[in-house]
Amino acid sequence: MPTRKFIAIGDVHADFETMWAALRAASCVDAHGLPTPPVRQGLYQVVFIGDLVHPKNAHEYARLTGLGEFDPGNEDHLFAAARAQVRQLEKLWAYHAAAPGAVHFILGNHDDGVLHHRYVLGTSGGLTHNEFDPERGGVLLPNHLRGWFEGFAREMRVGRVQFAHVGPLPAFAHYDDLFYSDTAPKRWWQETPEYVMMADLAYGVYGHTQMQGGILLDEQSRFAMIDALPDREYLELMLDADQHDPVLSVRAVPF
Repeated sequence: MPTRKFIAIGDVHADFETMWAALRAASCVDAHGLPTPPVRQGLYQVVFIGDLVHPKNAHEYARLTGLGEFDPGNEDHLFAAARAQVRQLEKLWAYHAAAPGAVHFILGNHDDGVLHHRYVLGTSGGLTHNEFDPERGGVLLPNHLRGWFEGFAREMRVGRVQFAHVGPLPAFAHYDDLFYSDTAPKRWWQETPEYVMMADLAYGVYGHTQMQGGILLDEQSRFAMIDALPDREYLELMLDADQHDPVLSVRAVPF
């Protein structure tokens, strides 16, 4: 059965409430937090585009932890942030385990960051994400979740359609010194959108850079930028991998 629906979820950044709402709206999760029959049967394919962890700002940390004001220098606050994320990651891990052939995860740079602690990740406002770094007051991600994260793909291909966290270039999937010093990972989609066609892709689905105002669909260059959960949108694609141009339809879905 080559024709399938793909539901792509943008960067979660610990906003699990909105993530679950998107999955409910897409008929991909049941009342028990488990995959619905279309997902279990593989008719619906769910793709998380990366960055499950680390709220985007102090307000989101406070909302996640239930604290009136989040202090990134307070170890108790860091523990509360880690615990709240682990609790939700456990649920997502169980969701994946119930339909491993139909639920897919791309490794984002923040997911990579909680595994290796090579870089101190933060926001433009100066907030640092240290809740999973024991050298900076945090705690390690539990071993079973670390193993799960280590199995995340750096890209996923369905025929000539690519799902990746940042963009179409292979270098964008390696979170090293060059990645963090170069502006291209954040700006390629504006400055060099032709990368998608140069890679001989029929379509690309990417996150990493938050879109203001919802998902960006670039029809001419044939890609979508879907870091838009705060705007309550996910991407829906109908694909037929047996065709040279497998994209039957693509749309941003509000929920």
